[in-house]
Amino acid sequence: MTLQHNNASLVMRTLQRDEIEQVWRIDRREVIHQIYRLEQGRLRLYPAFFDVEGWPEGEPEHYTPLLLDCFDRGGWLAGLFDGECLIGAVIVDNRRLGQHGGGLQLKFLHVSHAYRGRGLGTQMYRAAQAHARDLGARFLYVSATPSQATIHFYLGLGCVPTAHPDPALLALEPEDIHLEGWIEAPTP
Repeated sequence: MTLQHNNASLVMRTLQRDEIEQVWRIDRREVIHQIYRLEQGRLRLYPAFFDVEGWPEGEPEHYTPLLLDCFDRGGWLAGLFDGECLIGAVIVDNRRLGQHGGGLQLKFLHVSHAYRGRGLGTQMYRAAQAHARDLGARFLYVSATPSQATIHFYLGLGCVPTAHPDPALLALEPEDIHLEGWIEAPTP
């Protein structure tokens, strides 16, 4: 799949197993001024300040085995490349979640700092939805960093806080905002 960004062609393609560790080269830099918390079923915005310069210490070591396991089970891992440089990635796990197994987890979606604000994350999310739809899923389960920008991104895509967080994912990421992005049936 070819995506457009500032007159340059970007290519989104399936990641190979030996390319997975490249996701930690994505420039996730951002300054956060506000974060959300879910309280009594409602999102509440609070002031906070974080100058995020990269991935938290230990995150690549902790999450790489989980991403490799996802790949080995047949999950969908796609990278967005500008030439040879990986500038974005989206990952959908193939483990079923939710009531009646109707959901799949959006395990990872990041776009490098210099490429944000151009609709690339939205295009990658829509590709993840299409993949999940092809597998018969009814929704994508998102465990999202609680920063204002991240939550606004997912809310803008139609995601809503889940009334039934997955217990294992909630235990893994209790500070995150757990959302569901419902998938519409394809138009005939």
